[in-house]
Amino acid sequence: MLPSLAADPRVLLVAAATRRPEARAKFTELFGGKTFETAEELCASPDVDVVYVATPHALHAEHAMLAARHGKHALVEKPMALTLHDCDRMIEAAERGGTVLMIGPTHGYDLPILKMREIVRDGAIGRVRMILTFDYTNFLYRPRRPEELETRLGGGVIFNQVPHQVDIVRLLGGGLVRSVRSVTGVWDRARPTEGSHMTLLEFEDGAAATMVYSGYDRFDSDELHGWIGEGGDRKADDGHGRAMREARTVRTPDEEAARKAATGFGGASQKRPVRADASGERHSPHFGVMIVSCERGDLRTAPDGILVYDEDGRHQVPVAAGKAVPDKGPAIDELHAAVAGDRAALHDGRWGKATLEVCLAILESARSRREVPLSHQVAARDNDGTVAVGVGVRG
Repeated sequence: MLPSLAADPRVLLVAAATRRPEARAKFTELFGGKTFETAEELCASPDVDVVYVATPHALHAEHAMLAARHGKHALVEKPMALTLHDCDRMIEAAERGGTVLMIGPTHGYDLPILKMREIVRDGAIGRVRMILTFDYTNFLYRPRRPEELETRLGGGVIFNQVPHQVDIVRLLGGGLVRSVRSVTGVWDRARPTEGSHMTLLEFEDGAAATMVYSGYDRFDSDELHGWIGEGGDRKADDGHGRAMREARTVRTPDEEAARKAATGFGGASQKRPVRADASGERHSPHFGVMIVSCERGDLRTAPDGILVYDEDGRHQVPVAAGKAVPDKGPAIDELHAAVAGDRAALHDGRWGKATLEVCLAILESARSRREVPLSHQVAARDNDGTVAVGVGVRG
């Protein structure tokens, strides 16, 4: 999020809270804002209008409600929370405080997905009937804190990666999932949380979606995307198994947590840029391979747009690459509009709760080996709001 936040003239980064002193020092160096050791201090700051909650998943509910109690709007990273009850508490806190609660940002904000939704809603190729999406990555073997490998604390792919898939297919399929049938995989005893899933969703109107994710670092589905990575940048084609091999060299959970901290903001081996870089080769972001089948045509994500297959053959609808890699501008658009009172957020608390309901049903279906009906789904509204994020919003 940080490159997009720092580059947006509507956003002023004024404060940050973290227990990591190196991250606090880096924030002050780059942005000159205040830093705090606790979320309580951050939310109490009079300089802050909006809080971006990117803390461990088990703390999302606590920190979102804390923001609401202090009158702050909140953008909460996925998953919204770990239980539906906590989702309800977050929604109630925001309503009581009169604040905006937004959940995301997921890959549902990617410009190719928004273009797909525009094509679907135009109606020229008919209604969505089937969606296929699959993503094979090295997710499970990237450096992790201990709780990221424990499902009950929000670990594994179901809470970390699958919300992207669920948000996308709900956005394109109309939002109202009727039922879930899933099989999940826990294939590595050293990392005892879900690293894969294969799930079938049925929508209320009879449409269906198949979602597959594997984070076990063998096949890489970016091979089918021209070796363009998730954020839209080009990646090497020889990384298969590398993250797994590096993970095998870690001796203790503390050592692995230290490795992760070192690659994060302010760390000695920080990987992601802090400032948006518009130079160099840029393509559209994506989340694996996605094919959307409508009544009179199919759509597929591609590195530089959307491929449309219909009775006239195949043609490409171009999509801008965005201002940064990855570009989270559409999420900021949605957040700004909601905070300014111009348009309600699509990715609000009830949308986030519905997405979490699907994720929890995936786990329940895999445990019980049966189809799980849903009861908290909400429709995707027609307004194309794109909102999300911030530490302070101005303008």
